[in-house]
Amino acid sequence: MVLPIGDDNRDRKTTPVINYLLIALNIFAFIYWQKWGNDLQVTYAYSTVPGKILTGQDIFTLFTSMFMHGGLLHLGGNMLFLYIFGDNVEDAMGHAKYLIFYLLCGLLAGLSHVFSTFFLGQDLSIPSLGASGAISAVLAAYMRLFPGKYVHLWIFLFIIPVPAIIAVGLWFALQVISGLGMLGGKEAGGVAYAAHIGGFIFGLLLTGSFAKGYLSRKKAYKNR
Repeated sequence: MVLPIGDDNRDRKTTPVINYLLIALNIFAFIYWQKWGNDLQVTYAYSTVPGKILTGQDIFTLFTSMFMHGGLLHLGGNMLFLYIFGDNVEDAMGHAKYLIFYLLCGLLAGLSHVFSTFFLGQDLSIPSLGASGAISAVLAAYMRLFPGKYVHLWIFLFIIPVPAIIAVGLWFALQVISGLGMLGGKEAGGVAYAAHIGGFIFGLLLTGSFAKGYLSRKKAYKNR
């Protein structure tokens, strides 16, 4: 088992209020809105169904599905990643830009899943949900902004510090490898890997625009 359990936050200058709010909203939606995942009617009604999106129906579910989860493990895993990586990205981007970045990349990740489902000939009626696409973008931003920052990984009985570019890079490689199962037109273990991959790529592409000030300061400091 390989699991991130923390990172070095000594250089963080602000309180990540948006990140805390996003975590709280995800937990609130699961407990109150989804009734701990037991209200299947609500869960399915507000999840993203590719077939409906492609026909212009329920477009808003691209947003609502970002705050719902299929179970406690799904929720817990996503919130752990968001808690560890999101605060530093928010610190670099600023509160408002981080919120826009998170939501925009989440929507683009959802669309990546919708269109990959269509082009790969998969079942367009299967709903998808979860914050994974948006969080993938956060991971991409973290890797681009803090490639040398150490992430503490729990590997079996050991806790090992690993540079972010390696820890996050290996995570992304795993998503790509796992997602290759979709090329045969089959669902990849019930996981929307295209959303993970799409969110990560869009996160990499958009980080420069949303963290322009931080990157400029970082470049100026290196050139001193």
